Amino acid sequence: MSLQEFLNSHLVDGLTEEVAVSNRFKDKDGNLMLFKIQAMDQAGYNNLQEKCTTVRSRGKTHFDNRKFSTSMVIENTVYPDFKDAASLKAVGVQTPEQYLAKVLLPGEVTKLVEEITKLSGFDVGMDDLVEEAKN
Repeated sequence: MSLQEFLNSHLVDGLTEEVAVSNRFKDKDGNLMLFKIQAMDQAGYNNLQEKCTTVRSRGKTHFDNRKFSTSMVIENTVYPDFKDAASLKAVGVQTPEQYLAKVLLPGEVTKLVEEITKLSGFDVGMDDLVEEAKN
């Protein structure tokens, strides 16, 4: 099989994986509950970069790392659904960002960012990904 044939038969649309995020998430039998994540596609990655970059005075730009990480997790976690209206209401919040802050520890968010980053083809650390997104 040629590389071209391989690419044609291995599209990145719908690339998902189940990952363990923390030992905190266990079912009644003590088994780890897994999160289902999806890879970012190029359009999603570009949109996320734009969403997190603001132009300030004199043409200087600011890249919001926290917003980038939070948005990456919200947009690329298939299950659980951090945008689920019933869940937001159940914990008394208005936005997916607020919901994420209520239900996950900072290290758990970081773990999801790392896993989504890897699944999306970035075999680099989060700091390198943020630097690339800034540029």
